[in-house]
Amino acid sequence: NNSGFVIERTSPRPSHYQGEGGKSGRGWETIGFVEGNGTTTEPKSYYFTDNEISSGTYNYRLKQIDFDGSVSYSDAVEINVNTPTDFVLYQNYPNPFNPSTTIKFALPIDSRVKINVYNALGQLVETLITKDMESGYHEVNFDASQLSSGVYLYQLQADEYVSVKKMLLLK
Repeated sequence: NNSGFVIERTSPRPSHYQGEGGKSGRGWETIGFVEGNGTTTEPKSYYFTDNEISSGTYNYRLKQIDFDGSVSYSDAVEINVNTPTDFVLYQNYPNPFNPSTTIKFALPIDSRVKINVYNALGQLVETLITKDMESGYHEVNFDASQLSSGVYLYQLQADEYVSVKKMLLLK
């Protein structure tokens, strides 16, 4: 008789918070809904991804709603999302790529971030990001559909940190 699941989350609290999980007085907010499969004897899988989080500790729970309107709640689950301890520029994926790839990086502190892409001659091809960003894990997609095959370099500048990696575009 399952109509669906409402996904609920509490606001994050800093990683150094020492209170009891879920008992800080913070309210639950609805962040999504997953359609149910009614009544069935077949096993069913459900999933939901929360992409709107930063560092901190979160609590999640499911609110199951039946077709008759009755409601039941799951136990709360506590998730700790850690802040990176170092600046890191990861290797793009996929590599080699055609025509797009993802560049991931980590910021241990709020920083002014700039990501540039250069060709093999060192000429600037594109600036992907130039903005202030919060600490945490981030990613940016690079679409090279207008470029020719070859080796390219991408550079992350964040405060005093600078790192460069190679990537290969194969068409």
